[in-house]
Amino acid sequence: MTESNRSAAASVVLADAGHGAPSGRVRKGKGGGMAPEQRPRAAPEPRRPRGPLYAALDLGTNNCRLLIARPHERGFRVLDGFTRIVRLGEGVSVSGRLSDAAMERTMDALRQCSNKLRDHQPVRTRLIATEACRAAENGLAFLGRVRSELGLELEIVDRRTEAELAVTGCADLIDGDAQGALMFDIGGGSSELAWLDFRGGRPRSQGRMSASIRSWQSLPVGVVSIAEKFGGVEVTPELFEDMVAYVTTHLRQFRGREKLRQMIGSHPVHLIGTSGTVTTLAGLHLGLERYERQKVDGLWMHRGQIDETMRVLLNMPFERRLAHPCIGRDRADLVLPGCAIFEAIRREWPTDRVRVADRGLREGILISLMDADRAHKRPNRYPRRHGNGQ
Repeated sequence: MTESNRSAAASVVLADAGHGAPSGRVRKGKGGGMAPEQRPRAAPEPRRPRGPLYAALDLGTNNCRLLIARPHERGFRVLDGFTRIVRLGEGVSVSGRLSDAAMERTMDALRQCSNKLRDHQPVRTRLIATEACRAAENGLAFLGRVRSELGLELEIVDRRTEAELAVTGCADLIDGDAQGALMFDIGGGSSELAWLDFRGGRPRSQGRMSASIRSWQSLPVGVVSIAEKFGGVEVTPELFEDMVAYVTTHLRQFRGREKLRQMIGSHPVHLIGTSGTVTTLAGLHLGLERYERQKVDGLWMHRGQIDETMRVLLNMPFERRLAHPCIGRDRADLVLPGCAIFEAIRREWPTDRVRVADRGLREGILISLMDADRAHKRPNRYPRRHGNGQ
């Protein structure tokens, strides 16, 4: 199953149907009164307001994703969502520009997002664009067209903000007993890494988890850019190793690289991956006949399981990748470049376990918006005194 179908697997809560008034004639009881079963019912108690809606949109190099949700307990419930592979950054690594075809595909997806936002009327939104619009010389001009034609105001976020939002979105999947974690988000045009160190304490709130980032890096490599440089259709073991070596040269610039290795050797640390690459590997490992988010999100994969699944994928002909329900036509040429990025990370910082996350920037945006509003509404713990302290 492709990325475009995965948002449908998110937990969707539909609005309750309203209770209509009884219809038809009212039967009379003895003495001209109404029969007890036909007497008009008392008006139902008015429902308490369900709370405001929030929306998050992530326009990346490969995907356009939207989530609309309502706060629920300590998290949120998804009411609506949209995901489509648009390949906005296709060719940017070569030409330095967004192509006309890519922009048209993206405009069509954003138009559908605009319709959903208009229908739901969220009170708070944050709409972001990432690497494709950062890197392309016509990225700002394209977002100007989006604003003019669709009324959507997208902001280009910097790489650190992107890493922090990904951490926020995945924070509740970090093992509670871990002393640290290395989160990675393999994108279309860039990949973000963030080393979380909890030895000095762990933030209580998921929305503040980014405060534990000790070091982070944005790699200028993603599944689209690697595929354009090396190819992604016919990938031999030798070509795959070339991809891994290329990514490794970028990983060597990670600040704290050796200290993170030392921590992995002496403390409980695990990897946590959020991307189509790791969720695809998880689906293959589970032998799913179709992609199922509830089985993949939060799955633990051990080193041997990842090794075996990658071996199977490397030996899978392109035609089988096209037909596989957990890969599909939209990702068949991108999944092995993504695996090369994943493999380079695993070799640089080997851990026994990887947690798979089918969540990321959109969830991080929603959590950040809701936490900010909760903090704003929270009463002051120490009310100000007036006069002589009475």
